[in-house]
Amino acid sequence: MTDYAALAARIRALTEGETDEVALMATLACEIHHADARFDWTGFYRVTGPEMLKIGPYQGGHGCLVIPFSRGVCGAAARTRQAQIVADVDAFPGHIACASSTRSELVLPVTGAGGRLIGVLDIDSDRPDAFTQQDATQLTRILDDVFGTL
Repeated sequence: MTDYAALAARIRALTEGETDEVALMATLACEIHHADARFDWTGFYRVTGPEMLKIGPYQGGHGCLVIPFSRGVCGAAARTRQAQIVADVDAFPGHIACASSTRSELVLPVTGAGGRLIGVLDIDSDRPDAFTQQDATQLTRILDDVFGTL
């Protein structure tokens, strides 16, 4: 399991004073991806237009380039602004299969100052039921620390 205290401390040290969203996303994608063997694909989808997400910095194989808010787990997280913990992606209505190896998924909304939706953090696992509420809670804290004032 992930040592979230150590991960948060590393990310805090690496991102202190940085305000560029893409630079921050790239750093977080790398650090989070390598923090836990469950994390098979880790990346951000950025809000680039009305109801539209486009791929941002990520670690792992190719991701989908564009995801509308109306589709998939990432779209659901963006649309509802709520964490999506999906134990079995095949059972999620409208799941977008960007990678055939994905079995479970965790997607968290990323918000800036004033609740502005910046995008979503998407973590895929090749293991079924890989994510817990603790993962969602701890990663949301990290996201809020990094992006909450932008």
